Amino acid sequence: MSTLLLVVGVVVGLAYIYRHIVVKGKRCTSEAKLDGKTVIVTGSNTGIGKMTAIDLAKRGARVIMACRSKQRGEAALEDVKRESGSHQVLFMQLDLGSLKSVRNFAETFLKSEPRLDILINNAGIYLQGRTEDGLGMMFGVNHIGHFLLTNLLLDRLKECEPSRVVNVSSMAHNFGKIDFDCLNKHKALGLGTSFMEVLQVYSDSKLCNVLFTHELAKRLRGTKVTCYSLHPGAINSELARNTSSTLQMLLSPVTAFFFKNTVQGAQTTLHCALQEGIEPLSGRYFSNCTVREVYPKAKDDATAKKLWELSERLTALA
Repeated sequence: MSTLLLVVGVVVGLAYIYRHIVVKGKRCTSEAKLDGKTVIVTGSNTGIGKMTAIDLAKRGARVIMACRSKQRGEAALEDVKRESGSHQVLFMQLDLGSLKSVRNFAETFLKSEPRLDILINNAGIYLQGRTEDGLGMMFGVNHIGHFLLTNLLLDRLKECEPSRVVNVSSMAHNFGKIDFDCLNKHKALGLGTSFMEVLQVYSDSKLCNVLFTHELAKRLRGTKVTCYSLHPGAINSELARNTSSTLQMLLSPVTAFFFKNTVQGAQTTLHCALQEGIEPLSGRYFSNCTVREVYPKAKDDATAKKLWELSERLTALA
């Protein structure tokens, strides 16, 4: 019995350490104030995007919550105002699955807002399908929408430098690949609908985020606009709300214990947006508030350039 109790005690102790040290992770330590600064956070009606918006609003920033759903966005707007104590928070509708919506958003923003100091490309989707422009859904929303948005707002970011672009990726990018044949033929990263095939396409879209950041940093050399990609951690959020209800039910005990909550999950985003002194690390990938090395495929110059040029064609920027 004493041996059993000892084993149980060790297991409980290790679980506590994992839950409170490994899962919880580091916190953003920046004390930066953002009075007079303007920030856009896409997908900020829920999850880590919402927590990011609250933190930035508390620091005095004018926060633009760029979200697809008007109903959910306006409801979240009231939450962010209440929790941050700030009224310098606005909702602007943005559907990243519509190139027309992205252009309309950028046009409205540039006409109404004189500054843009930080652009946080946070929104993401885990769902197969097609956008209204005929692109694969995850390719269109997770990459192309943010690619177009960033390019349309780059001049304003340069006018307000030093400024930053933060792209929320995932460690899933490690398992990603870029199938240019499939992109050229089908405007999608993959066509499968099985669990593993959908997961592969999601991973591919997250690799696009890292490669986009790598190439963007090269194109921003000589300016004071810097950019970063990041893994927020395994987050207990609404990202997988489009998966089956059965899978969600089975995973709920796991996510509750092993995954970060949304406040913890927002910390690396905040670090990349605010931390002083990381400007020389522009184009790099962060996890747990720390710069990390990536596999060669995630920093391959030729692949990043090829993806950029394809993205320019698909968005009519070229």
